Amino acid sequence: MHVWKQVRMFSFRRRQAARSPVSVAPPSLPAGRRVYAIGDVHGRFDLLAPAIEAVRGDLAAAPVDRVFLVFLGDLIDRGPASREVLEVLRTADWQGITPVFLLGNHEEAMLAAYDGDLGALRNWVGFGGAETAESYGVPPVLLLREDWRGYWQAVRAAVPPEHVEFVRGFYDQFALGDYLFVHAGVRPGVALEQQDPRDLRWIRDEFLLCPDHHGKVVVHGHTVADAPELLANRIGIDTGAYRTGRLTTLRLEGTDRRILGEPVSEPA
Repeated sequence: MHVWKQVRMFSFRRRQAARSPVSVAPPSLPAGRRVYAIGDVHGRFDLLAPAIEAVRGDLAAAPVDRVFLVFLGDLIDRGPASREVLEVLRTADWQGITPVFLLGNHEEAMLAAYDGDLGALRNWVGFGGAETAESYGVPPVLLLREDWRGYWQAVRAAVPPEHVEFVRGFYDQFALGDYLFVHAGVRPGVALEQQDPRDLRWIRDEFLLCPDHHGKVVVHGHTVADAPELLANRIGIDTGAYRTGRLTTLRLEGTDRRILGEPVSEPA
């Protein structure tokens, strides 16, 4: 079942969960710190470049002592320019911004495929990896032969080792102040320091439908929603860039939290 179908299916229950009361103090970041978080890019370099420029413009208009730019994972797959996304992010001059790259389930799948797991290769190709491989010059016609070992060899030859090592260096999570940044979410009831990395990259309904506070407000992507979800216990900012053309950037500073470039009303 496609992700967006799952989102529609569970939208009513997620709204019900969002209305459940959660009594916590307003989350905040330490003084002098700001975080920008960018949702799932999925190979849409045409959206990523202006998003980064918007961050730079916002920072120039309102400087702060320390700035983190968190990419929530799934930089690759589905869209047409995964190679360009990785190359630009890998080589960027961040000019005082500290970038933080989180490993998404799509990066996890790419690494498993690259390392020779042919089952993982087939799965990766089926949910967006074919577009990534094509961005590196691997012709999709090779898939028609169902020669998976030959296709794997073509991928290994086409993807630069420096791109693979860049992705291997991505983090599972990043915490600052009252916020925890992960790709997909956390397992409810499990201490944050004991979370399974697979849950951080793949979990969906158990996390999304849980109204409980998790110790920190969890900022995540992974599950597409029609609009950013700024809830009491989590903030979801995957707005389906690869198919909607909308890449969301969250701005956090002090107790302020908003979507960069547009006003968003938080739920009552």
